[in-house]
Amino acid sequence: MITQPERHIGLFAKAGADSITVHQEATPHIHRALALIREHGLRTGLALNPSTNIATIENVLDMVDMVLIMTVNPGYGGQSFIPAMFDKVAALKRMIVDSGCHIDIQVDGGVGPDNAAALVRAGVDVLVAGTSVFGAEDPEAAVRVMSVIV
Repeated sequence: MITQPERHIGLFAKAGADSITVHQEATPHIHRALALIREHGLRTGLALNPSTNIATIENVLDMVDMVLIMTVNPGYGGQSFIPAMFDKVAALKRMIVDSGCHIDIQVDGGVGPDNAAALVRAGVDVLVAGTSVFGAEDPEAAVRVMSVIV
């Protein structure tokens, strides 16, 4: 997460990025940032912190390939999943379906074997599991467990 992501998009594109995700909260001009990502021929992602309402992205859904719902407050790994994010994911899924857009939903934060299946049922397409995998005694087994669950 960086502030004023518009200032860095060209550098990431030149470095070989094929997609860029920007935080809704990081710029007052999210439309401009998404348009710039598209101008570089890249896939667009839009991240929302737990307290940011999904209504803030309704007018830019047609510019987004993926929405990342942060299911913890960004800053450090190992935080506990915020249960209210299940409802947020389900509401976002309804918004996307109603819009007719084809947008992936990704979640990041506190994702593990205990909530992975419920997140997928709520509408998640991509799970980011950091601590539950890399903090496990056997990371490969941790991934296998979650793969079977979902």
